[in-house]
Formats: sequence, C-alpha cells, structure tokens
Amino acid sequence: MNMSKNDVRIALLDMNNNHPNQGMRNIKELSKAFQEHSEYEVSVELFDVRYKNEMPNIEDFDIFISSGGPGNPHREGYEWEQKFADFLTQIWEHNKTNEQKKYLFLVCHSFQLAVIHFGIANVCKRKSYSFGVMPIHKTEDGEKDFLFKNLPEPFYAVDSRAYQCIEPNDDKINALGMKIVALEKIRPTVHLERAMMAVRFSDEIFGTQFHPEADPLGFIKNLEDEKNKQAMIETFGMEKYLETIDRMDDDDKIVLTRAQIIPRFLQLASEQITKNLVFG
Repeated sequence: MNMSKNDVRIALLDMNNNHPNQGMRNIKELSKAFQEHSEYEVSVELFDVRYKNEMPNIEDFDIFISSGGPGNPHREGYEWEQKFADFLTQIWEHNKTNEQKKYLFLVCHSFQLAVIHFGIANVCKRKSYSFGVMPIHKTEDGEKDFLFKNLPEPFYAVDSRAYQCIEPNDDKINALGMKIVALEKIRPTVHLERAMMAVRFSDEIFGTQFHPEADPLGFIKNLEDEKNKQAMIETFGMEKYLETIDRMDDDDKIVLTRAQIIPRFLQLASEQITKNLVFG
C-alpha cells in the first residue's frame, strides 16, 4: 500500500450487533469532522464486527475506534469474539516490537471486552442499569493524562451500562504498565466499590466505560427508550432527571467531553503516526 507522509487510515469497529445506536453515529461524525478539518490525508472505513463478522487487518490501518454495544461482554461462543481477542493481542504485540505504532480507542462494551481480555478487573453485572449524565472522577494518573487535560474535576459524561469493571488486579495492571485514569462518582450512601471508568492500557491504547462520543441530540434520542428513562429517574429522581435534560447543552458538560477526548486522541495519534512513518 503506497502511503504518503500525511496519510492516516482510521478503522471504525461497530460493536452494536445491528441494534439501532446513537453512539456509532456520534463516532462517525467525530471521525468525519477530523477528516474534514485535519491537515492529514485521512481515510475512514467501517467494520461491522458482531453482526457481519467483519474485522480489520491491523496492517491496513493506523487508528482504530471500537464502539459500545449491547449485551454480555463475557464469551458466548460467537466467532467474532475470538477474532476481537486476537485483534487486541495483535495490536498489543505490534506496539511492543514496532517503532510505527497502532492506536486504539475502546468505548463501553469494547472497553469491557479489553478489561476481560487482559484480566485486569472483575467485569460483572450492576445491581441496576446505569443511564444518565454522570460525574466522572479523574484519578491521580488521570489528572496527568493528555486526553483529560482540558476537562474539569469531576467532568461529565454519558453513562449507559448494565455491567461494571470493579476489583482491579493492581499487580497485573502494574506489571502490564497500565493505569486506571477515572472512577465512577462517589456514592456515600452506597457501600459498593466504585467502578473503573477509564483505563490507559498503554501509550497507544485508551478505553472508557462512559461514552465520550455522546452529544445532546443523541442523548435525548436515547431517552426515548423507556428503559433508559426509568434507569435515569431511578438513579436521580424526577427533579434531577428534568434538570439533566435541561443541562444537556451546557458547554461544560457532555459538549466539552465530546469536544476533547476523541478529537485529542485522533490528533495525537495522527501526529505520532506521520512523524514516525518509515519509507522503504
């Protein structure tokens, strides 16, 4: 494949299993915006991992964004599950031995799959479904992370999940050089461990339990789903639910999170890729 110094090839991995989803629309929009406004020659290709069993060849791309999606993150015997596990291993191994790195961003369901794959925490069902705009707390490592640099403490993001990543295996995390960079909100009245909300798996691989791609329009659309609406009212109460709807367009909440995390990831990755391109 002929590449020029400014070529950046992005693969989007759709993990929604043919379920209608706002997140994938949001990820496509962010990728398209980056493509249109970037100083690089950016190509974007979409792969339907779970429904069509499509998987990118890692040699053909520089940057991968893998979406959220429905269902159980633990193995259920589908062909794509092993393919996705192999994909994670290939990127990890490639980055250990190559100067030219591959960059990967994992959202929600994909994040849980990676946590299971690397064996760094217990991924289990929550007591109840979590849905809403939640405060996300940076850890000490998170305070130093480039992707969170312009976000307040706490920052706000859309949370939508039936599962959680808890009981981190610190020995394994340290041995692999990973860092937990965000935790869920503090709940003084609930005696449950705070779930991991973001992990820096490596310099090139980053994952979030929350949805950094979410926008106000998509969030409101998701609230048309009765399960999401009830989950949110259950979590916050009706007054808080109405207040959240009212705050959707606040510049310092999900609008800011969307403008920062994935765009910064794409920009940094592209800078590194084009800087390191080796010509044979």
